[in-house]
Formats: sequence, C-alpha cells, structure tokens
Amino acid sequence: MPAPIFSRVLEGCYVTIDLERRKWATMRTELLRFNGAVERDPAIDAWMKEHAGELGAIAHEWFEMMRKCGDEVRELLHDGHPVACLGDAPFGYVNVFTSHVNVGFFHGAALPDPARLFEGAGKFIRHVKLRPGTATNAAALSRLIDMAYSDIKARVENG
Repeated sequence: MPAPIFSRVLEGCYVTIDLERRKWATMRTELLRFNGAVERDPAIDAWMKEHAGELGAIAHEWFEMMRKCGDEVRELLHDGHPVACLGDAPFGYVNVFTSHVNVGFFHGAALPDPARLFEGAGKFIRHVKLRPGTATNAAALSRLIDMAYSDIKARVENG
C-alpha cells in the first residue's frame, strides 16, 4: 500500500510530504505568464462597452480598482475577459455571467480572506461572486485586490 502523501502550495512552492517516512520535498512552481499585456488595452475598453448595464458596471468598477494598483499594472483579454497583470504576471480578472460578476484572483488560494468572500477550491485561483442588488463588502474586496497585487509583486521580485 502506498505511503500517505500530503501536498500543499506554501509561499510559492509545492511541498509534498510522505507522512509514513516523514520525508518531504519542495518543488518551486513557475509563475503563470501572459504575452501581450499592455498599459491600456483597447480590447478591454471594447469589452466593457459590450458589457454595458448593471453587470458591466460592476465589472468595470472592480477592474478599475485593479488598474489603479500601481504604475506597473498591465492588462489584456485572456479567455475572453479582462485580466490585470504586474508586467506579464496576472493577479486579477473580472468576468460577466448571466446573473453575476466574478472578480478573480490567480493566486487567491494563498491570500488571507478573513471576510470569507472567496469561492472556489482549486489549487490556485479563487473568485468573489457579485450580484446586482446584493450587498458587497467593498472594503474587504478592495483589500483582497491590494493583497493580490502585493502578492504578485513579491512573487515576481523574489522569483
């Protein structure tokens, strides 16, 4: 019978621990990078115009918050929705669905979320689901955006 294994991403490293033999190994994960990020992508402005209305306004508000994180923020459309990057390393995105907007974070699983806004259970990505007419903890979501930017900055600077 194989030994029990525990794996987790900790501080940008993928750590695997063999619980039976009490041995561990660390494997550094590469940062996701997107080619083509620019300071202001006209395709995103067109996307925002295509998504006018209540849901589009929500997406626009939160993407603007990402754009204002720092002078190094770049952007592009990836998989059909706006993505905010530090250089070419993505940290956040917005997407409009039929009845809600997702504000997503590429390394959300590594961010503290004391207000418990995050949804998702993947290895890296988390999102916050926003619906018109439903109260949003704007202060907590703003903090998540700021933390996501600081987190990607540290990841890029520290390899």
